[in-house]
Amino acid sequence: MERIITISSNNLPKSITTKDILTEKLQNAGFTVCDILHPQTELIISIGGDGSFLQTVHDFEFPEVPILGINTGHLGFFPDFSPSDIDLFIESYLMGDYIVQEIPVLQSTVCTKSNCNDVFAINEVVVKGYKSRTIHLSLGINNHHVQNFSGDGLIVSTSTGSTAYNYAASGSIIDPSINVMQITPLAPINTNAYRSFTSSIICSKDSIVKISPEYRFEDSILIIVDGVEYQFKQIVSISTFVSDLKVKLLRMSNYEFWSRVTEKFL
Repeated sequence: MERIITISSNNLPKSITTKDILTEKLQNAGFTVCDILHPQTELIISIGGDGSFLQTVHDFEFPEVPILGINTGHLGFFPDFSPSDIDLFIESYLMGDYIVQEIPVLQSTVCTKSNCNDVFAINEVVVKGYKSRTIHLSLGINNHHVQNFSGDGLIVSTSTGSTAYNYAASGSIIDPSINVMQITPLAPINTNAYRSFTSSIICSKDSIVKISPEYRFEDSILIIVDGVEYQFKQIVSISTFVSDLKVKLLRMSNYEFWSRVTEKFL
């Protein structure tokens, strides 16, 4: 039976060279290699960094088959192999010496005065002011009002995304084996007029986080999903929760999250 692997790459020279070498070696190992998501694809390989991996997932619309990352950028959390590991990867893959990590996906239902639209994220959904203006938001969790927030915006991240924008905004790093959501404020305002929480809120995977802008800010909101900006007119609410979707990430059998954290940040 034909075994098909799909390769996606960014346009950096190093990535293109890596793709050519990988394609040749996979073909020599008996695989058929293609650029599109063939119906019989058994594995997707993303060449680049974390951004390329996220782009691959979105381009292929959160595929059910596992995805492997080969890192040609800075040290990231998704790509597990370097170009020098290609032979090791092929050998390990043929022998079944790997693990598959399931990554939870956030779903945000953005409702305007006319309709509702769903967007999906691996790392985070960010609600912030258009052109970096201060905004005022109502934050609720599970139909309970938590706070009227004032500041630059709010990040709702997965555990997987806790090391991305969330960490840059002073959010907590969470072990990705713990399936929770984290709400992290961006430049919260604390004055006599406005009182906003200044640290992250951790809530369970079964929670629904609802963010609603004050009416005069309904056209001043940006929704940023895994780094991609969306602007909707007359937003009424953004409800975010952990969806039933999962992304399967193929990793080396000896992968250890906290070792990667040490390499990345210390």
